[in-house]
Amino acid sequence: MARHTDLASDLARIADGFARRRGALPAPQVLVRAPGIEFACGDRDRRFHAASVGKMLTATLAFQLAESGALDLDAPLPSLLPASEVAGLFVRGGTDAAAAATPRHLLTHTSGVADYFGGPNDAGESFAERVTRRPDERFLPSDLLAFSREHQRPVGVPGERFSYSDTGYVLLARVIEELGGDPLGAQLHERILEPAGMDASCLLFHTMPGGAASVAQPGAALDLAPILIDGVDLSRAESLSCDWGGGGIVTTVDDLHRFAAAWHGGALIGEASRAAMATIAHRFRNGIHYGAGLMQLRYGGFFPLLAGLPRTVGHLGVTGAHLFSEPVRDITIVLNLHSTAEMTRSFQLHIRLLQRVLRATR
Repeated sequence: MARHTDLASDLARIADGFARRRGALPAPQVLVRAPGIEFACGDRDRRFHAASVGKMLTATLAFQLAESGALDLDAPLPSLLPASEVAGLFVRGGTDAAAAATPRHLLTHTSGVADYFGGPNDAGESFAERVTRRPDERFLPSDLLAFSREHQRPVGVPGERFSYSDTGYVLLARVIEELGGDPLGAQLHERILEPAGMDASCLLFHTMPGGAASVAQPGAALDLAPILIDGVDLSRAESLSCDWGGGGIVTTVDDLHRFAAAWHGGALIGEASRAAMATIAHRFRNGIHYGAGLMQLRYGGFFPLLAGLPRTVGHLGVTGAHLFSEPVRDITIVLNLHSTAEMTRSFQLHIRLLQRVLRATR
């Protein structure tokens, strides 16, 4: 008991250190769970926008459809989506490579399609600048595809290279809608949120917790925690609708832990599908590697002396949102640091928490 009492005070001390010098930002939302260990701080119950952590849920839906036989992950995209949605997105050097692109390419960010959120464009401003300068602008999935079609170029041919793409996950979500027969939000509630017990979660601008249709101004209705993109809080902005299949989930730290437990426990997809998602073939950044809707952290890539830490799997969001698990020891770390400026500090916090929990579980 004393050992875990010391652990709790040590984890609190670590988290408190990162809660300082954050200006108007609230304290980090933190949940750490392992056998016999539960530590939480920050506003545990407050909903937040999970950003690209949602890609793991979208990918899970795709693999569910594949398991049921409704979706062939290697089928050409033009056979799965209306021609108007795919048109122009894969044209490079006068050649349209759409027929060579598949859902598996979308899952693994190897389709060659541009990235509307983070990729270069000829619109005169980055997409992040657009959403912060025009907070009242509402986006539909078709608008996001149109942005890539009209203002960007493909980065390669399908299968040629890894290039992270939010546009690819919009296409993947549209495939899920076409083959699953229901809107993305309805499928998320029926096949992931409800089975995992994620009662506080929803797809922002599309559903409310429990699955009802969204209300007007859902950020205010849900009292979302601040989400700062380049210093601008978009938690009440219509322009936050720019995130959909690539990360439109609103959730809590406990609900994300419930998702991780259900995913790793086999309640959502089978062993073969989990293995496919966790087959790591590409490097996203130093220390961050990618499978199919799943990231793997290799801590030695951040700093050589961290190479002895066990690899964790899950996903990251651009505002310092983390969901990562070490399945052998059943350790899960959930974080939300609320801001794109907090990404580096989010990893520092993550690593220090993991190191302390590992010492306690030896």
